[in-house]
Amino acid sequence: MILRFFGILAGLALPLSGLAQQTAKDTIHLYFLGGQSNMEGYGYTKDLPDSLDTTFENMYIFEGNPTDDEQPVGGQGVWEPLQPGHGTGFKSDGITNTHSDRFGIELSFAKKLQQYYPGQKIALVKYAKGGSSIDSLAAGRFGAWDPHYNGKNGINQYDHFLATLNNALTTKDLDSNGREDYLVPMGILWMQGESDGDKTEAIAQEYYQNLSQLMNLIRASLRTDDLPVVVGKISDSWNAPDGKVWDYGELVQYAQEKFAREDGNAAIIRSTRYYKYSDPWHYDSAGYIHFGEQFADAVYRLHE
Repeated sequence: MILRFFGILAGLALPLSGLAQQTAKDTIHLYFLGGQSNMEGYGYTKDLPDSLDTTFENMYIFEGNPTDDEQPVGGQGVWEPLQPGHGTGFKSDGITNTHSDRFGIELSFAKKLQQYYPGQKIALVKYAKGGSSIDSLAAGRFGAWDPHYNGKNGINQYDHFLATLNNALTTKDLDSNGREDYLVPMGILWMQGESDGDKTEAIAQEYYQNLSQLMNLIRASLRTDDLPVVVGKISDSWNAPDGKVWDYGELVQYAQEKFAREDGNAAIIRSTRYYKYSDPWHYDSAGYIHFGEQFADAVYRLHE
């Protein structure tokens, strides 16, 4: 897995931020959105206000096709202007994107960024897989992001993420305006942890180490060691037969707080505890809209 990581990294087309920028290129801010289902997005597009139910100008997204562990490396996608339909159920074959009737944080995140960076072109690379854990021991049928995974074929969510990034960065002119793009990494947005918090206490206890390692590897894949990371804090709907949905969720929450406190360039969003739910596991539409705005505020402050 690690050897494959460096092999893929060597082929990335992302310019280093320290290199001289060529005036003929478009400067585009780049963000990665990753995690499990609450990053995938379960908001309903029918609930969107007019300001978000639109195709955004100067905002672009590449979403990698969600793929199970042990399957041939996925990450297929196509750059397109940001629009609704990039929530759960979104699919891509690398030629055509098939939108769903759902959305995640990406719309309100982009809208808020437009206020912070007027006129700035922004690119989002998204790869999220519902139910996925970091720890491979918690993967079940949903998959895991463990970079040391050596299962049947040795392919998991981490590989699919790297493939998504590689596929996205192969395109030199993502906005199709005839000029090559200069991509400046600006942040990692991470919403995940529920699936590491509902199996065993031992798995939940490992979350801080697993999260720290994974975030640093994602930073490395974007070639920016101190790239800001914003973590969404998991929450519990308390809508299960025995009450708690995530039996060891507090341990994961503690690990997320520790990461935000001890990492040199990270923040955490705590507003999730106040969101309403559309089912025991996922926030309602209003929650995703507010969540995206909070991500934008947090990552912007990390650049101040």
